[in-house]
Amino acid sequence: MADLLSIGLSGLSIARTNLAVTGHNITNVDTPGFSRQGAIQSTRPAQFTGGGYIGSGATIVDVRRIYNSFYTNQLQVSSAISSDVKAYKSQIDQLDALLGGTTTGIGPGIQKLFAALQTAAEDPANIPARQLVISESQGLASRFNSLYAQLETQNNFINKQMGLVSDQVNRLSASIAGYNNAIAVAASSGQQPNDLIDARDEAIRQLSTYIGVTAVPQDDNTINLFIGSGQPLVVGNSASRLEVVPGLRDPSRSEVQLVNAGSRQGVTDLITGGEMGGLLRYRSEVLDDAFNTIGRLALSISEQINNQLGQGLDLLGNAGGNLFTNINSPEYVALRSLARAGNSDDSALLGVNITDTSKLTTSDYALEFTSADTFTLRRLSDNTQVGVFNINDVPPPEVDGFSISALNGSFAAGDRFVLTPTRNAAATIGTVMTQPEQLALALPVTAEAALNNRGNGTISQPEIIDGPQPLDTAALQAMLPFSFTVNNNELTASSGSFVPSPLTITPGQPNQVEWTDGTHTLRFTVAGNPQDGDSFSVNYNADPATGTPGVSDNRNALKLLELQNKAVIGLQGGASGISFVDSYGDMVQRVGTLTAQARMDEQASGAVLAQAQNNRDSVAGVNLDEEAANLIKFEQYYNASAQIIQVARSLFDTLISSFR
Repeated sequence: MADLLSIGLSGLSIARTNLAVTGHNITNVDTPGFSRQGAIQSTRPAQFTGGGYIGSGATIVDVRRIYNSFYTNQLQVSSAISSDVKAYKSQIDQLDALLGGTTTGIGPGIQKLFAALQTAAEDPANIPARQLVISESQGLASRFNSLYAQLETQNNFINKQMGLVSDQVNRLSASIAGYNNAIAVAASSGQQPNDLIDARDEAIRQLSTYIGVTAVPQDDNTINLFIGSGQPLVVGNSASRLEVVPGLRDPSRSEVQLVNAGSRQGVTDLITGGEMGGLLRYRSEVLDDAFNTIGRLALSISEQINNQLGQGLDLLGNAGGNLFTNINSPEYVALRSLARAGNSDDSALLGVNITDTSKLTTSDYALEFTSADTFTLRRLSDNTQVGVFNINDVPPPEVDGFSISALNGSFAAGDRFVLTPTRNAAATIGTVMTQPEQLALALPVTAEAALNNRGNGTISQPEIIDGPQPLDTAALQAMLPFSFTVNNNELTASSGSFVPSPLTITPGQPNQVEWTDGTHTLRFTVAGNPQDGDSFSVNYNADPATGTPGVSDNRNALKLLELQNKAVIGLQGGASGISFVDSYGDMVQRVGTLTAQARMDEQASGAVLAQAQNNRDSVAGVNLDEEAANLIKFEQYYNASAQIIQVARSLFDTLISSFR
């Protein structure tokens, strides 16, 4: 009877434990990361009797987590990827809406400016039409400024969010290190602390939503976590910290440092996955390029339009002035270089002067001095070394449409700078012209054939292809007029010379002709069949009576209109180049394509994450129907074990009664 009683008691104990485990599962059905548990029982050693071995009941040997390590790891990885894509998409959606908006995009502003120029070209003396050109120029500059401000807002948000994310990473990594310590101590008894392990796995999953990590299990049941290419974030019960600091190369772009026992390591370029990875990926792949692309466009529009206006005459007979701000004003030149913290001279400053906007790229550049005078220049977009230069060269070293000069201070080997030729241009573009009469829509030179010519030779209106910029009207009027005659198909000028000289034309064909006085070079076309002795004159475009230019002349306005579709951007390296509108259109298309891809990636990563969660829950999740069945099962088990004890008691009472 004692054996029967012991067997019944073991059953009661097992049933009670199973009921406790089942109740624990049920109450944690909604606990994040909880893995259902199950009691593992084993039979007690049987006792030998003369009739054989008789069982002595059962016992609980372990309470185990029911989980799959592959599914758990898959959920952590999927969480990192999904959070990365969501963070990236949230930012690029905003940029896509800005670039394509009718009120915020640059494209509509460019079209409005050239439409106004078309109206002014049709009636160049019309003051309201000229005023409209200035107004649309101001509107275009405002669009550039506004778009830059929005990009800067995104950059500031990313900087702030990086700090918030790093705080969460530090909190969770410290928590995981604490779990590691508690688990290692508890597991030293030979059994795993299930709830602590679940809490640690959930903390790792949450950490993965902020930053991608690699988890490496250890023999003592701890887990080490690494970021990037193997930088330790959690090792055993010790956790490193992430700190977000102003960038060494660019203080406006925050960087991430891994701090461990007083040592610091920059890990910005190594971070992938999670919200942090998505923000950094957006900044490096999209935002930086957007800053530089709209900046290059702003520089090109400003330079090309200002230069063309500088070749014309306004309604007052003056040389054309700038419509947009000077792209090489001293304050803008100084803005284009950033000194690295720790350089030998804190006051040292480089100047970046834009020499040719058609050759500008959309890249930043890393400059490092190898001596007090010599430096190397590396293009960051393709990580290509552009060359080795001397800072004291005259003229200054020039590459990719800009030149580099020393503005202040001294330099030493190891000094580093980041050059940003185009980054801030969209913020600095503005208009400086206020009076519509100042728009130079006329060209300063005209040509005509003599009335008594015997042939049918014609001359096109000349254009100045070389000379002072802006136009020197006094020098031009001193040079003009000049005339030339045709004899034996050879041109002879009254002053200056043709290039080449003497110049022979082919009758019946258009002959492009260049003439120079050593300061100015004019180009025009002589066509038809001029006879010997026929003459042509080239004159300053002014009314002989008043000396003012012809107000109906729209030739420079037409030159300005040609800029709309002229390939004036991206001509470096022998490329064919693109126009203003195409440059902006390429950017809009690229961002639109990336946005569409991000939306598809979000759907795909969301589906993968949901599948990973379902896979994990299919094994480790609590099923209330199953647990309810277990409650009934173990309740019956408990009642049956109690019945065994009742039988043992009844037999014992019968035995005792027989001796009375």
